[in-house]
Amino acid sequence: MARISGIDLPKNKRGVIGLTYIYGIGRSTAKKILAEAEIDESIKVQDWNDDQLGKIRKLISEISYHLSRFLCRSSKPSSLVQVCSGEG
Repeated sequence: MARISGIDLPKNKRGVIGLTYIYGIGRSTAKKILAEAEIDESIKVQDWNDDQLGKIRKLISEISYHLSRFLCRSSKPSSLVQVCSGEG
């Protein structure tokens, strides 16, 4: 079973579907990752070799870095968030 970014990918799914189990990766991003890694979308996760997994891990680590930076920027500071305490 392939483990990427702390997620065990389902081994009987096609690669493009298996990658969507990782937070922040949808089908379009999964297609881009596989295209850049030069891996056919229809190959199942269990049939990926170590070189292919290495390429995918590298690309996903770059994407997760950019995703985490985006999420940090898009969230408001806690001092600006108004919380309803239920009283009122």
